[in-house]
Amino acid sequence: MRIFLRFYEELNFFLAPAQRRGEFTINLRQRSTVKDVIESLGVPHTEVDLILINSKSADFDQILNDGDRISVYPMFESFDISTLTKLRKEPLRKSSQHNLKFIVDVNLGKLAIFLRMLGFDVLYHPDLHDDTELAAISEQEQRVLLTRDLGLLKRKNVNHGYYIKDRHPSKQILEVLRRFDLLNATELCARCLECNTPVVSVKKENILDKIPPKVAQAYSEFYMCPHCHKIYWQGTHFEGMKKKLEEWKKELRP
Repeated sequence: MRIFLRFYEELNFFLAPAQRRGEFTINLRQRSTVKDVIESLGVPHTEVDLILINSKSADFDQILNDGDRISVYPMFESFDISTLTKLRKEPLRKSSQHNLKFIVDVNLGKLAIFLRMLGFDVLYHPDLHDDTELAAISEQEQRVLLTRDLGLLKRKNVNHGYYIKDRHPSKQILEVLRRFDLLNATELCARCLECNTPVVSVKKENILDKIPPKVAQAYSEFYMCPHCHKIYWQGTHFEGMKKKLEEWKKELRP
């Protein structure tokens, strides 16, 4: 059985060079779902937002027939195609960017810290490395799974995920900000970097015994994590993060 495929834009990253940016054919020995075929070529289903089979929208479970022409499109963050796509009940869109939640693979710890610094809800722990558990939490809590493990993203119960392509954390954060259009949704240091809990304002006189005297003299605004009780203030670390954010903004602006 022969089928014709075309992958668009960033989905070409996952394909073999000969299959990129143009139509190609493959032969199937048995009838298969379009999801199985797409993932057999190296593209995780979490990267796909729209599938057209013979110009008609299809879901992942559609069985392919001889001669089918398949067009596969990446995520549309700037356009709402919910009336067209059949792939997900709850697509990620700009309207949900302020409520977007992540779960981050154990190998992306620095990225997790960067995202928390920017105010995003990020579940991460160095002991959270079991693929089955990561996929289950992603599904149950509707968290976007960020990973460099293609096999993890191919798990059927992972509805929202993203494959981090770069190996350097400062480039990885740019990937995520760009991919989910989050540049205007940042809130610096609104969460605890240790446990992810939103921090709350606290009066200086109530924590004088917990902060260095020089810090108490230099700053008037303080924040505390209500879960682990870590204390934060807008010191040199905060200023460094503001500088980083401005640099990222410059890189992401058209």
